[in-house]
Amino acid sequence: MTDKIRRVYIPMTETGFYILFCLQNEQHGYSITQRVKEMTDGEVVISPGTMYGSLSKMEKDGLIVFVREEEKRKLYIITPLGQEILDIEINRIKRVYRNIGGKSYE
Repeated sequence: MTDKIRRVYIPMTETGFYILFCLQNEQHGYSITQRVKEMTDGEVVISPGTMYGSLSKMEKDGLIVFVREEEKRKLYIITPLGQEILDIEINRIKRVYRNIGGKSYE
């Protein structure tokens, strides 16, 4: 992983995190949007512009790869580099959660 990629993606934005998390399985942008909305009870809604801009940048940076087109929708999946970044972020989130003692602050 290059220093540039590390600086750009770590720590991750919430949108970037959810996109990579969803792309552990082959998906297209619209299905990611729907899945994120479902996972977050509607608290995180990714607009089409943000989704497709993020997919394009992540593909260019080698975090995801285009797999195929299905019914005019491009399907992507995470690459080993993307998985490495996602794993770093998951570990960071777990550390933060541990440091607050697993308490709910709602």
